[in-house]
This record gives sequence, structure tokens and C-alpha cells, in this order.
Amino acid sequence: MAYDVAQLLAMSQQQLDDLFRESLAGEIPNGEAKGTAIIAPGTKYSESIATIINHFGWQGKVFDAKKGVLKNKILAFGVEAIVAKVYKGQSWLDGKECIVLDYSETSLLAHWIRDEIRLIGPGFYLGKVYWAKDRLIDFCLQF
Repeated sequence: MAYDVAQLLAMSQQQLDDLFRESLAGEIPNGEAKGTAIIAPGTKYSESIATIINHFGWQGKVFDAKKGVLKNKILAFGVEAIVAKVYKGQSWLDGKECIVLDYSETSLLAHWIRDEIRLIGPGFYLGKVYWAKDRLIDFCLQF
């Protein structure tokens, strides 16, 4: 099944977790992806929160698959900053393979953050954000 951002925003946390568990890691992406934060999933606030974050905080990520790194696009004007290492590893959610976005050695600001993504459709990834080992939010990336 093909998914879109609106469908993900409307899903419950359990549905997002189930979709992540059912999905394969896919290949490490390359290039620029539009990002959408999924906060308060399945509520009437989810879309409004995502819109505010996209305008003022985080717009997405730019991957360099050959180098195994990415930069986040942040602030209102899309500055590329906050670097992460990118590699395949075991998910903290279910122990199966995922693509890890690891900030522990590349960012003073975000060194306690780890993202995990899996492919849910052509050029479309669902992600989980962890602070240390605590789950924070979900997000999606559209290439």
C-alpha cells in the first residue's frame, strides 16, 4: 500500500509502530528529503504542529549515501546543519534491521539523539526519534 503524509498524521501511535515493524529498512537514501514531524499522532493537532515545525524548525534532511552522513535542514531558511552518521543497524523498537541516523559522535547539540528509518513506499520513509533510549516522536521523509 502507498502512504502519504496525511495518512501518517492521522494514524495512532500503535498504527505507526505497527507500520514501522512491518517495513523493511530499504536502501540508505541519497539526496534531499522533505521532512514532516509526527507529534500527537492521530489527533486533530498533529497536522497543525507539523506545519509549524516545518516552517520554523525542521524542514528535512540531506543525505550523502556514499559518505554515510546527512545534514538536517533547519530554521525558517533551511540551513543545512546538525550532522549524523548514517548506517544500517538494529532497531531499538524491534531488533530488526533499520537505517540508523546517529548523532552521538557528530553533534554537540544532538549527541543524545538517534533516529531510525524504514522504507514504507517509493522514496518515502517512516522514522522514530530517540533521546538516549527514550522514544520521542515519529517523522517521515519524502524524497
